[in-house]
Amino acid sequence: MPPLKPFSEIVRAVPPSGIRKFFDLAQGMQGVISLGVGEPDFPTPWSAREAAIHALEHGATTYTSNSGLLALREAVCTDLADRYGVRYRAEDECLITSGVSEGLDLTLRALLNPGDEVIVPEPCYVAYAPCVAFAGGTPVPVALDPAEAYRLDPVRIGAAVTERTKAVLFGSPSNPTGSAQSASDLAAMAALAVSHDLWLLSDEIYDRLTYHGTHTPASAAPGAWERTVLLGGFSKSYAMTGWRVGYVCAPEPLAQLMHRIHQYTMLCAPHMSQVAALEAMRTAQDDVEEMVADYDRRRRLFAKGLDELGLTCPEPGGAFYVFPSIRSTGMTSQEFAEGLLEQEKVAVVPGDVFGPSGDGHVRCSYATALPQLEQALERIARFIA
Repeated sequence: MPPLKPFSEIVRAVPPSGIRKFFDLAQGMQGVISLGVGEPDFPTPWSAREAAIHALEHGATTYTSNSGLLALREAVCTDLADRYGVRYRAEDECLITSGVSEGLDLTLRALLNPGDEVIVPEPCYVAYAPCVAFAGGTPVPVALDPAEAYRLDPVRIGAAVTERTKAVLFGSPSNPTGSAQSASDLAAMAALAVSHDLWLLSDEIYDRLTYHGTHTPASAAPGAWERTVLLGGFSKSYAMTGWRVGYVCAPEPLAQLMHRIHQYTMLCAPHMSQVAALEAMRTAQDDVEEMVADYDRRRRLFAKGLDELGLTCPEPGGAFYVFPSIRSTGMTSQEFAEGLLEQEKVAVVPGDVFGPSGDGHVRCSYATALPQLEQALERIARFIA
């Protein structure tokens, strides 16, 4: 048999997800406390599950419009306007996607030409740089300062801008650091984007999980709306990770190009999942507030506990992660994570999988019950002793 022609060089150059590596290792061990995968430990609100069951029983197993159910798009746009004061037209500026992951992929493929650069402040979610590469772009990492709570520093980011820079891609609140960007820093980013003709690609999947004040969307900054893509969804706030429903809101010319790709690839998000998401928005706000309050208690307890063990850990402003420094142990992130899993059966994610600047840290998800978190602290204490 003659040799096969080479596979994609771009895809071959991207390593497997470092998060999944440790998740898979933990899955094969008994008695592991997993602080690895970022998934809510609450069930999807019953009202949403019941709506999906009813929808299935009444034949909601078909395609929807490529854009998604109009009622869901209208609910998303109304919620963004009421909660944050940013306005999008449901008809042509909002697209329902199969999770934020698809929304990000659509955004980058619609926006980038081969060789375009996208600045990726890091530590950042593991998918950002690979998705830029898959779309034919070049990710340009910029390390943020932990001493400044990983704020988007326009000076650092501006220094990385070249004539090929097309966009800046970031999350707020952030995975893995939990940092939530302030209105003033987002305004500075908007000014930078205007001065260099850049797009701001803002992953706001954790918008409801904000603990200090109110979340500020990037598109609310002065001058930002016309050059911002807002990515959001239901996975984290409504405990609907497996339902695969997200949304992307953007100015109509770009949104329509995303829609064109979506038509040929995903077609639509699952019909019954869209029905469940709509019902969650209508009836599950008390469930969301209860989850956020519980996460807040865990956040404060776990961050304080790690700090008292000598693993410097400021309280995060959002999401459900802490990103403590483990430099005092003298270990690398990989050494710490592997040793902690092998010796004490606690699974965390090495910080360097979120970018080189994450080395010396680990990511821990506190989306698990308080007794488990307390036991994890005891095991970590034994390990570092």
